[in-house]
Amino acid sequence: MSTEQLANMRRNYTRDGLLEEHAPLEPLALFEQWFANAIVTEQPPVEPNSMMLATVDSAGQPHCRVLLLKGLDARGFVFYSNYDSAKGQQLQAQPVAAMTFFWPALERQVRIEGAVERVSAAESDAYYNVRPLGSRLGAWASEQSQPLSGRDALEEALAMVEQRYAGNEQPPRPEHWGGYRLLPQRIEFWQGRTCRLHDRLNYQLQSDGQWRRERLAP
Repeated sequence: MSTEQLANMRRNYTRDGLLEEHAPLEPLALFEQWFANAIVTEQPPVEPNSMMLATVDSAGQPHCRVLLLKGLDARGFVFYSNYDSAKGQQLQAQPVAAMTFFWPALERQVRIEGAVERVSAAESDAYYNVRPLGSRLGAWASEQSQPLSGRDALEEALAMVEQRYAGNEQPPRPEHWGGYRLLPQRIEFWQGRTCRLHDRLNYQLQSDGQWRRERLAP
């Protein structure tokens, strides 16, 4: 594809607007509204709970990948991973992250930044135990982010795990696998508008625990 073709790729956003009088004072309330809209509006292959998660390693190098949101409450946004993975090591060294949700059918984006902590073992157990059996066994089989000699090596590792837990529908959760919670300190809501004059409402957590809301230029 040529540079000219890329330069001419664009769409005009006309679906909706985002005005202060229609936005709650608490950002989590607005996120829940938008997320509910995305669930009923977005169509496959878009997964409404998919998000980009950005982390930083000990050398300051950023890393980004797509994950799925698996929990949300007043404390923050929950996702799960292998604690020994590259992502887990980055979060161990620099326990901060940013996540971005994009819902193209709604022409909306949400950016969230904050500190990250591990969820409790009980929370990790509860989620692990409702996953499909294959996914639970896969958490045992995969040494996430480590080099593999080939696909066969991964399938052999899974076969060994399947043999180990044959007949057991409730294999235990590996200690190296569990959840993280992003504790939001900043949440920005973006609504596409015409002429690239998009709506941006930014919520910043203050030292007294209250949220300050302000409009940002697009």
